[in-house]
Amino acid sequence: MAPESGTTETLTAEAARRQLVEQLRGQGWITRPEVAAAFSAVPRHLFAPAGTSIESAYANDVVVTQRGSDGKTTSSISAPWLQAYMLETAGLRPGARVLEIGSGGYNAALIAEVVGPAGTVVSVDIDVRVVTHAQEALARAGYSQVEVVHADGVHGHRADGLWDAVLVTVEASDLPPAWTDQLSPAGRLVVPLRMRGNTRCLTLQPAGDHLAATASVQCGFVAMQGHGRDPARRVPLRGDDAVLTLDDDTTTTNADALRAALDGPRVEVSSPVTLDMSMGTYLESLHLWLASQPRPYGVLRVDRDRTAGLLDPQDRFFCPTLLTSDSLAYLTMRRHDTTTWQLGGHGFGPHATRLTDDLMELTVAWDQQFRAGVVPDITVHPAGTPLPDTERLRLLVPRRHTLTAITWPETDR
Repeated sequence: MAPESGTTETLTAEAARRQLVEQLRGQGWITRPEVAAAFSAVPRHLFAPAGTSIESAYANDVVVTQRGSDGKTTSSISAPWLQAYMLETAGLRPGARVLEIGSGGYNAALIAEVVGPAGTVVSVDIDVRVVTHAQEALARAGYSQVEVVHADGVHGHRADGLWDAVLVTVEASDLPPAWTDQLSPAGRLVVPLRMRGNTRCLTLQPAGDHLAATASVQCGFVAMQGHGRDPARRVPLRGDDAVLTLDDDTTTTNADALRAALDGPRVEVSSPVTLDMSMGTYLESLHLWLASQPRPYGVLRVDRDRTAGLLDPQDRFFCPTLLTSDSLAYLTMRRHDTTTWQLGGHGFGPHATRLTDDLMELTVAWDQQFRAGVVPDITVHPAGTPLPDTERLRLLVPRRHTLTAITWPETDR
């Protein structure tokens, strides 16, 4: 176990870690004893910025460690539930060789605890300030065996032998060849991959000539920098208070027309679809289903406080939105009764009625066919790979190095 200083601080931190582990176990994010032991051992507060309280350091939430000149987050300690998820699905064992893309220190320390003294952990980051912080925090916490490298993570890190796991802790839109070339045939690549504006943390394993996802969860990460940087297009609708994100080359819009549409009347519709309070995984599935449709699509992010009375999307960060060049319709959700929420839609512009009707039809179709735990197959192929035709709904996301396919199963309904 890593050393700490200060008797009162140590006891408080130990209690906070125990509480965090109990919470993550209770929510199902931690199931393996070695992962629980890692979270119990690593002093998270030593990786947080100076002045961070013990309560904040061990909350099940992100801790921002660095911001850019524009105030946006450029580095952070990910939420513990997501770190636990990545460690669990990576299947790490004692003695494993692990490469981390995107540093900070804390996650690398967790990995080091799981793989033990016989394991190897290398963490790579493009930002020299992040590298320095990670090195100092790891030394302070007692994990000097972790190697932190200042480099562009798009190139991976060549070492003696292949990696048993590559864990990527920045949002990527593509998989650089180095990540798979340096992965062992039985290894796992855990990566937050952006697919048409929807980011999913995918656990990928080699399957012949491609990679297949064995697990997936919705997430948010700081975007990748350097040669792997591939920002989605931003269309400000009300400055930074309402921004539409477009993440494919097929969707075109008239930004001025969309901004003008918000000054017109709002079409409001409700669907018969309701969800109970434990709806997180349902909405992940619905979001990806709507993104998979062969039609113009974007993701809406709003500041609800500053757009109150105008925009009220179901998700203020990643709300599915159907589009024409001059109109939009986004998903909404309102309380139906004490235990359930009702889905609906809001539309703006000359085609608002058609778009909201389409949105509700798609929502009902998802409810009838895929709500009950049915998930799509997600596979990643080398760019230019010809895939066989299928009658199943399939979203293809072409990038420079890869082609991601999201294929929905056939149903009997």
